[in-house]
Amino acid sequence: MDLGLTGRIAVVTGASKGIGLAACRALVAEGATVIAGSRTGSAALDELVAGGSVTSVLVDLGEPEGPARLIEFSDDLGGLDILVNNVGAASLRLTGFLQITDEQWASTMALNFMSALRATRAAIPRMIARGGGNVVTIGSVNAFLPDPGVIDYSAAKAAIWNLSKSLSKEFGAQNLRFNSISPGPVETALWLGEHGVAQTVATNTGVDFETAKAQVVASQGGFSTGRFTTPSQVADLVILLASNRAGNVTGADFLIDGGLVKTL
Repeated sequence: MDLGLTGRIAVVTGASKGIGLAACRALVAEGATVIAGSRTGSAALDELVAGGSVTSVLVDLGEPEGPARLIEFSDDLGGLDILVNNVGAASLRLTGFLQITDEQWASTMALNFMSALRATRAAIPRMIARGGGNVVTIGSVNAFLPDPGVIDYSAAKAAIWNLSKSLSKEFGAQNLRFNSISPGPVETALWLGEHGVAQTVATNTGVDFETAKAQVVASQGGFSTGRFTTPSQVADLVILLASNRAGNVTGADFLIDGGLVKTL
């Protein structure tokens, strides 16, 4: 299926690994030119850059000016058609709500919510100038499946969902679409890495990694499919929503969680 993304200009945040890297690969495969923002880059991203369709920009998206600086790189390419707000991180709060400081709350909101808000704010005028555009924001199942262990992350992702819906109403008449994706557990460093959710639980509870991994998933309801979502599966949904194949889809959120959420 041709998604009609050839020649489109896209910005992806948190692009060095996981869902962001997969989104870059998927966009390039569809013929888009990608500006990939990340704090440190990666060897895998460098491989994409070598192919000629990706520009890697090192930027701290948690800083107030970072997102706008990243978006500005699209000016050199003639404009902006697609923004994928992906950057984010979760810290387990195993000591409870009362122990989370204002600074920790601010840090979580800066990276998981304000980075997307700021990037979107910088992107909208450029998309209007191009006659339209698409913003796809990676949220989380925790937006509507709150978890005390990631209470600040859950709140930030709920805010992302609300922001996307609100913007779809304000800018729909200007041919801008805003949609979000809510993944459940994904095969990324956030979940399965050395300092990810599963390993953190294992370290703090004295069980092995595989036991902790199973316990974390079970505590949220378990997968109907029996498996984690892959970054490429999320990326496939990203490029569909960014294309005119989904031309009348806006203000929507798409759950991809292997059946983790059991309610309607």
